[in-house]
Amino acid sequence: MKGSQPLREMRLAGRAIGARGRSMRTRAKRSVGSVGFPYRAPEVPRGVTVPELPSRLEANYETAWAREAPARAVRRLLQAGPLRLFVKIVADPEIAGLDRLADFRPAKNEDPPALIFTPNHHSHLDTGLCLMAIPEPWRSKIVVGAAADYFFTTRISAASSALMLNAIPIDRESLSRKSSDFAKQLIDEGWSLLLFPEGGRSPDGWGQPFKGGAAYLSASTGAPIVPVYIDGAGAIFGKGMKRLKPGRTKVVFGQPLPPVEGENTRRFNERIELAVTELGDEALSDWWGARQRAAERRNPALTGPEYRGWRRQWALSEHRKLGKAGQRTRQKRTWPKFD
Repeated sequence: MKGSQPLREMRLAGRAIGARGRSMRTRAKRSVGSVGFPYRAPEVPRGVTVPELPSRLEANYETAWAREAPARAVRRLLQAGPLRLFVKIVADPEIAGLDRLADFRPAKNEDPPALIFTPNHHSHLDTGLCLMAIPEPWRSKIVVGAAADYFFTTRISAASSALMLNAIPIDRESLSRKSSDFAKQLIDEGWSLLLFPEGGRSPDGWGQPFKGGAAYLSASTGAPIVPVYIDGAGAIFGKGMKRLKPGRTKVVFGQPLPPVEGENTRRFNERIELAVTELGDEALSDWWGARQRAAERRNPALTGPEYRGWRRQWALSEHRKLGKAGQRTRQKRTWPKFD
């Protein structure tokens, strides 16, 4: 009995300490609960439905900070260093057609005219390839139109896209009034645009019909369209691929297309798609042959053959053998034979 007395006293002391702790927590909760607005959210009367605040992501993400001097300096370093090295190692691009932009190069100490670059789109590598291939002075003042529902769904991806690529959110299904007004404002301020008229990456390796957003912006602002064709990126990291397959690519710039007075958006869009189609033929063959076929409207379509299934995939593999995608390994040097 005597041995149990200290044990009983310890139990009673523990209970007293626990009760005191619970009392202190209760008083702390009451003191915090007594603090009202503005330190706590205001109370909502019964029967009142508070509307949800609009999302600050996707099409509503604010990107003005990415065009300020500090962000531009960081982006210049990222693009000149890690991004350029990555593109060189993975895609090894060959660039052609830069001489076609000579007429639009500004004089010394003058701002460059705003241009709208419209490449085909087969891979996430396309943006990096274009940013490395587009020459100065446009490279340092270009905005990339990116899918709002893909690149701007989280704060991390949105901030990364805005900082590294100077991307702005664009509705890929249709050019909304908000997106178009914002894009026109940037063009008026002297920014060039990089837009993918297909709206998204190719699902099967072939091209998709062009949407009219770029043609509309060009007609509305007067900024010329620069058609661009990218060959080989889809074979390196196309849609659905789980890992990179390093290879070779080619980026071909076409003659800028100014809007024609009285031409509607649909016909202008067709003209842009035909120009990119002609560049695709040039990239896989030669300049003169592509021009001859363009005059006869016989350039191979970007969208590929009309049949489906395995025949379409077979045609794609044969098509890629003609371009840079078919030159993954170093080709054996062959010398001409003289009789």
